[in-house]
Amino acid sequence: MSEPNINYDHGFIAINPPSTPLRRVPSGLGRDDDAPPPFESSQFAIIYRRVRKPKVKSSYLPSRFLHLPNAFEFSGWGEMRRISLTEEDKATGESSIGVVRNERILGQFTASALAGNAVLGSVFYALPPVVAAGGVFSPISLTVTTLILFLWRPIMEELAEALPICGGPYTYFLNVSSKPHALVSAALLLLDFASTSVVSAATASTYLAGEVTLPFPTWVGAAIVIVIFVCISLSGIRDSARIALSVLSFHVLAMVILIIASMVHWGHIGSTRLRENWNLGLSRGGTSGAQILKQIYYGFSLGMLGLTGFECCPAYVARIRDNQFPKVLRNLHLPAMAFSSIIMLLVLAIVPLDTVLSGANVLSALGLLAAGRWLRVLVVIDAVIVLCGGVLTGILASCELFGQLAQDRVLPAIFFKRFPISGAPYVSILSFTAFCALLYASAGGSLEVVSLMFSLVWLTVMSQFPVALLLLKYNRGWLKRVRGTPLSTVFSAILIMCAAAAGNIAVNPRTFGYFSAYLIGITAIFFITQNKSKILRGLYWTYDQYPLLHRWKITCRWGDRIIQAIRNLKRQPVCILVNSDEINWLFRMVLYVRKNEETSRVMIVHFLSDAEKGPPSELEANTRILDEAFPELTIDLVLVSGDFEPKTVAALSHKLKIPTSLMFMGCPGAHFEHSMAELRTRIISL
Repeated sequence: MSEPNINYDHGFIAINPPSTPLRRVPSGLGRDDDAPPPFESSQFAIIYRRVRKPKVKSSYLPSRFLHLPNAFEFSGWGEMRRISLTEEDKATGESSIGVVRNERILGQFTASALAGNAVLGSVFYALPPVVAAGGVFSPISLTVTTLILFLWRPIMEELAEALPICGGPYTYFLNVSSKPHALVSAALLLLDFASTSVVSAATASTYLAGEVTLPFPTWVGAAIVIVIFVCISLSGIRDSARIALSVLSFHVLAMVILIIASMVHWGHIGSTRLRENWNLGLSRGGTSGAQILKQIYYGFSLGMLGLTGFECCPAYVARIRDNQFPKVLRNLHLPAMAFSSIIMLLVLAIVPLDTVLSGANVLSALGLLAAGRWLRVLVVIDAVIVLCGGVLTGILASCELFGQLAQDRVLPAIFFKRFPISGAPYVSILSFTAFCALLYASAGGSLEVVSLMFSLVWLTVMSQFPVALLLLKYNRGWLKRVRGTPLSTVFSAILIMCAAAAGNIAVNPRTFGYFSAYLIGITAIFFITQNKSKILRGLYWTYDQYPLLHRWKITCRWGDRIIQAIRNLKRQPVCILVNSDEINWLFRMVLYVRKNEETSRVMIVHFLSDAEKGPPSELEANTRILDEAFPELTIDLVLVSGDFEPKTVAALSHKLKIPTSLMFMGCPGAHFEHSMAELRTRIISL
């Protein structure tokens, strides 16, 4: 067969086999229906030549390493193959999907309890700093604070509906943005969960030390609390949820008793104490309009600390039963609204302002004045128990995050290990405990230092939800979901978080210093674990610049070990699931893998249903082109017999020994019938 006729004319290129009439196709224009041009009318003459004579390029790139061959940079040529799923593969796939469905064990009340202990327990450590900043206007500040959660609930519901996957904002950013952005989010989440546990444990110990004489320092008490709830967590998430529900029920009962007793006492004594506190607060804070607004604003900013725990719910959303997540947010929000504002008002009406500002067990002082010692003892017991529940919330949420990071190869596979009996991820639990100990120790065992950092961390984490939803609407607008949040709500939430963060920094500028130090440290660790091969390449390049080191046996062994480690890290293949042969889509997806994953092998997978006669016409040709375009990657084309659905994807995962977390796909449309929670793949393109 003779070469095709190629016509170049003022930016127009036409490629036609000799047997067809020559025609001109404007460069960059598609067919009449605006679809991309098919292969036979492609704008690139080189495609035709490569299909006829593939692999015309050199099989290597020049190596940057002096003592390694150029072929070191070349991964090898890909291949096309067809595979059929065996009955064993299909059975494994069915079993895997069944396990995912059976993991939805949490109803609205048990799921609410896991985060509810942190949300409702924060009243014990949030009130004193709010009063210190907001003065007598603290009830107004707290009311405004709780009302803004009406903005967050639709945002969090839409995100959870579109991406019902554990991990919270980390998984959202992983599916709507790039992996580096997701790692920053993961660092913030880990810092938030650790702060939740440390602050809750330290506050429980401090509350107990204020009522009885402990035979050890308060930091030892905090350590004991964490250790106890680590043991509870090791018993399994189902039992942990039940314990959390029991703890939350007791706390709600204790708060109701405290509120009723305080109201009765307020009715007996009248508003004399409230007027005294009001006059004293005005004399200290000022009476001008600007001074009043400033107090309300600062109280609002610090009052956000009283809502900690809401960010933990999406971390285990895949464990919650269908259609229960909105009810979980409602169950957390409404009690928080009632308790925070009402209790704050009762405190100002009954407790002297100086006692409140001292921060010494404010609610136990309220109980003592309202009903006597019995209520004070009840409040102290409740404080210790519910704050311990906050420790449990941080542990369980962090385990879900560690599991997601391990699936995405940010953390080693050892984090998958579980206890045979309870199924608890003991490596994740123990690692998180060690991190909490490091956090508390680096703060010198100071509750004040950790709390300062905690408030800003929480605000930053909450700001990730509207940002993630904004990116989801822009980058993954096709994802199926019933709820739709107006953009005005999203932008309002972002602005409110920025204002609250600015208020926290203005109240105490040291907050930003603690926050930045911890965030930079954790993010650096995650980026190191994510880019291990790049770091090893840089290490080997440095070693390679000194020829003398290549003459010594011991240093030569070091170099060989580094090279072997680089190769081992890149052995894990990844899959790209496609239903189209459009090269621009394929190129973007391969480029995403090259930038975000440590691998040297990519499998482009297309499922062939029974009704489909064959793969898209240009899929094989375009795969060959991409294989040449990325010499550092081996790009295979894999054709799989079967429909594209969760059980076949899970079966393919078993067949290829590739976890579904390393299978990537384009954004499914609004009519896509399968849940992303069951597919467990990553969305990497529109």
